[in-house]
Amino acid sequence: MEDYRHSGLGIASFILSLVAALCLFALFGVAGYLEISTPGGVSEESPLAVGIGLLLFLFLGLAFVALCLGIAGLVEKRRRRILAGLGTLFSAFALISAIAVMLIGLTMGK
Repeated sequence: MEDYRHSGLGIASFILSLVAALCLFALFGVAGYLEISTPGGVSEESPLAVGIGLLLFLFLGLAFVALCLGIAGLVEKRRRRILAGLGTLFSAFALISAIAVMLIGLTMGK
């Protein structure tokens, strides 16, 4: 049995998925802290809220790219698939968790 190298796509997927998941977690923490520490909450039109929204889309896009790279790494021939699988798993978890948090926030309303 040959000793295969790790998939480059899998390595990229793994690293990007970790970065995206950590950044999304930190962003939700910062947004929650700002919401509870600001009297009356953060205005939706404030530059701070717009920046948080843009960062949210950036990190969601990063997680989606990591998911796509992980899937591509899983179908590569003659490569190890462990990092591609972990990258796919972590990025899918980050995407599902972020969407769930957003849906919970939408249902709570003001």
